[in-house]
Amino acid sequence: MSKRPLSFAVFGNTYQAKKSAAVESLLHSLAQRHAHVCIERSYHRFLTRTLQMPLSAVDVFDGDDFEADIAISMGGDGTFLRTASLVGCRQIPILGVNMGRLGFLANANPRCLEDVILSLFRGNYEVEERELLQVITDGEPFEGADCALNDVAILKRDDASMISIHTSINGEYVTTFQADGLVVSTPTGSTAYSLSNGGPIIVPGTKVFSLTAVAPHSLNVRPIVVPDDAELSLTVESRSHHFLVAIDGRSEKCLEGTRLTLRKAPYLVRIVTPVGKSYFNTLREKMMWGADKR
Repeated sequence: MSKRPLSFAVFGNTYQAKKSAAVESLLHSLAQRHAHVCIERSYHRFLTRTLQMPLSAVDVFDGDDFEADIAISMGGDGTFLRTASLVGCRQIPILGVNMGRLGFLANANPRCLEDVILSLFRGNYEVEERELLQVITDGEPFEGADCALNDVAILKRDDASMISIHTSINGEYVTTFQADGLVVSTPTGSTAYSLSNGGPIIVPGTKVFSLTAVAPHSLNVRPIVVPDDAELSLTVESRSHHFLVAIDGRSEKCLEGTRLTLRKAPYLVRIVTPVGKSYFNTLREKMMWGADKR
């Protein structure tokens, strides 16, 4: 009995025309191996119309209406996060090809795509499982995905005054953050927005979440790390009577008084990692962590 060919769902952003060579290399490599390929419609339109790339023997899909053995994100970390939100709870492993600058999540080098694809077909890769944060509201439900791989940020709107974020953990009042916002981060997202606000670096796989204030109004406010089985309850006071909830950067407007519940999501995101790829090596290379330039 012949083995079923692997199937791939390809995602990408639509503003990197100068880096089309990597996409062509990817699609050519997959076609040589008789893989089934489907491309998200907006990205397919960009490739065919803007880049004039001739594409044949590929299918097109909209949003999360796809099935695949592996999802491939062609872009930076933002594209990877969007891909993860569309994969959702289906447990499809995601390979991130770094077409951007930092590429902390999207860590496959586009110059080595042929080797990466060969490893996929040989099964010579590892899959890391990462936790997500789920946001539940007692008001209007969010239009997009309600789970974050990186972080959930509670933020003031525009140039409004600081907001007050009343915070409880497992039903016990903890504190009221008076600040421009609050970042609740997973270990995966600890090197993103949280870190830029003074939050800790947390190694993926550590069963915790962190809370880091954005421009707090008190010097006594410091980040706090809580177990991942904790349930966070947040209510916000704002002079504008509105505030923003950013789920992996996707902003939603909420009314003052809306109760937000944050907890571990009921599913994981699976990330394809080349064999031998080390988190600490990535930390040193991408973030220059521990580097001494003296």
